Amino acid sequence: MIASVVVLEPDAVRLDGRVALVTGAAMGIGRAVALAFARFGADVAACDRDADALRDTVSHVEATGRRAWSGVFDVREGAAVRDFVSRVGEAAGRIDVLVNNAGGGFQARFEEVSAKGEDALVRENFSSVTSCVRAVLPFVPAAGGSIVNVSSIEAWRAAPGYAIYAAMKAAVESLTRSLALELADRRICVNCIAPDVIPTPGIGTPPVRTPLPRAGHVDDVAGAAVFLASDLSGFVTGTTLHVDGGNRAAGGWRRDPEGSWQP
Repeated sequence: MIASVVVLEPDAVRLDGRVALVTGAAMGIGRAVALAFARFGADVAACDRDADALRDTVSHVEATGRRAWSGVFDVREGAAVRDFVSRVGEAAGRIDVLVNNAGGGFQARFEEVSAKGEDALVRENFSSVTSCVRAVLPFVPAAGGSIVNVSSIEAWRAAPGYAIYAAMKAAVESLTRSLALELADRRICVNCIAPDVIPTPGIGTPPVRTPLPRAGHVDDVAGAAVFLASDLSGFVTGTTLHVDGGNRAAGGWRRDPEGSWQP
């Protein structure tokens, strides 16, 4: 049986009529994703702990002519997540796209991380993802939707000093693959974005150590998110899009000052 022909048009990247919820949207990658979604036509629900910065994000979303909802809370608190998602879902009548971007960590040797510190890392980088997914699913329309989990290159390599953080990002990658299968019959695509070397307010501007001779930008990640939220990626699920300038492909290889590659 021959599949029906799909004519690919530029409008396939548009997000008109969709409602997207983005966590950690006050600054950095989350802000860039929220603004990109609005520019491509989506209404945006944005949440973060930083009330002032979130207010600025929301004002820029509204300046595009799109609807916006904001929530100031900690995604580690499941009740707060459920309250915000319900408010958005009931007001908008649907949630088509979820971007689990909120997360973070701190540098410390494994044996120096207290039980309380470990719990905070697990809740911020993993449990927040499961809470958001559970809360959003009842509002995804029958036509399907997209869940995008922002992971990290650290999910794919050792991360001394960030062992718990990296382990939780790896857990998100595994969860993504399982959810992609469990939610396939609902036409919900579930994917990851794994960034590296993206200057943000939280980490500043790191030195460029990528095969591509430039630093990454938050809009590089936002572009990947737009792709995964749009019809262009309608047959893409259970995978990870690496926005890392080639670092995962490079492994331990680095370019020396003369331009040659060295292990």
